[in-house]
Amino acid sequence: MEEIYTLTIELESGMYAEHPWKRVIETRESMDLYDLHLYIQEIINFDNDHLFEFFVGRNWGNRKVVFRDEDEFGFEEVRSLDTALNELYPLNGMKLFYHFDFGDSWMFTIKKARKKKNLVKEVQYPRVIESEGENPEQYP
Repeated sequence: MEEIYTLTIELESGMYAEHPWKRVIETRESMDLYDLHLYIQEIINFDNDHLFEFFVGRNWGNRKVVFRDEDEFGFEEVRSLDTALNELYPLNGMKLFYHFDFGDSWMFTIKKARKKKNLVKEVQYPRVIESEGENPEQYP
């Protein structure tokens, strides 16, 4: 049976980020990074109109593995956005980061809870289970 991951998505910085913003979501372990991008765009109420990437590293300046459409910047290891969460985790001491709009630099840290849950057939995933802070304005 497919398991459910609990992810905490926290806004670290962005051009117009004025207040803390955090969402805790539950999603299927088979969700890929492209669909996670689309869901983050939906829950923060942004227009999906800029480039983005995910990367794994110890911090923002330490990129070990980058996930994007193609290797435009010469990183050693670039992987596809169709990588599923259950192919990505565990990260072994690393963190997952999401960078949207390279000009305005909306930066998010994504943390996975250690405990997995069983899928509940009556529940529609992904879903927000905890919300902190108002959505920032993408274009004030």
